[in-house]
Amino acid sequence: MFLAPSFCRAALVCGLALSAALPSLAQDAYPNKPITIVVGYPPGGSTDLTARTVATELGAKLGVPVVIENIGGAGGAIGAQKVASSAPDGYTLLVGASNEIAINKLVTKKVKYDLKDFTAIGLIASQPLVLVASAGSGVKNLADFTRKVTANPGKYSYGSSGVGTSLHLAGEMVKEQGKLFMTHIPYRGVAPLTNDLLGNNLEFGVFVLSSGLPHIKSGKVVALGTTEAKRSAITPDIPALAETAQYKNVDIGVWFALMAPAHLPKPVFDKVKKALNDSLQSPDFRKKMEATGSTVAATNVNIDQFLAAEVAKYKKIVEFAKIEE
Repeated sequence: MFLAPSFCRAALVCGLALSAALPSLAQDAYPNKPITIVVGYPPGGSTDLTARTVATELGAKLGVPVVIENIGGAGGAIGAQKVASSAPDGYTLLVGASNEIAINKLVTKKVKYDLKDFTAIGLIASQPLVLVASAGSGVKNLADFTRKVTANPGKYSYGSSGVGTSLHLAGEMVKEQGKLFMTHIPYRGVAPLTNDLLGNNLEFGVFVLSSGLPHIKSGKVVALGTTEAKRSAITPDIPALAETAQYKNVDIGVWFALMAPAHLPKPVFDKVKKALNDSLQSPDFRKKMEATGSTVAATNVNIDQFLAAEVAKYKKIVEFAKIEE
């Protein structure tokens, strides 16, 4: 059967238009299946708890199940690498902390991904860290700590949950600001660090506030100060280190962000971003996050500018302390 050239051209144009519309239709239909949020740590930690709280909210707002996949190892880097290598379709996301998103790349060459391998969707929440003294150290406050360490350079040590963690960087920032000479002892996680502090086998340490608070309240360790620029609303009775002139530039914490693979289509980004912002403004979400010691982020935070500033800050600390793994 003979087809007129004009009919063939029209069919071709319609076919091309339909093909071009298919990705748009797929994006408009997003989401139409479960979404996976990867967490780079085992269940039960602060990143995992944040991710599970966010997942509940996002699932309700996007209308599909949002499930958690815990992929522990390498300080969160294995899970982050999986997300960076995933298809940018909005079905694989990362709830990551400052360690795997911004710090790991600065301290180890084993990490192959970079910020450019992600689409940053938004900041979720943050927690301050807290500098503590063991009960057996005889230190009751920040002034005691400064006098004791200054008078005995090299004699005292502080512990963190590992090399290159935000806790380690916070300790080095305190050392740099206070012009202190202390030895860093990296532990394999918070549990052994806690055991040595409570057993008076270590003089000083850095905790995430939510992890340290039970031991502070019980009197087993002494809180010397939190590490963000201002006091935490969760613990208004604990001064910020920055309130003391010698430590006025100490401003570091642990934060959590929602990330996707690079090149996430804008229609998908917009839907997830709106769902996240709506979650951040939910009273129930805020109540749950504050119960874990976190401060929920403002919805107007420019996440790309925030991450760039954090990386620059961490880079200075890493170079000062010559941290390398």
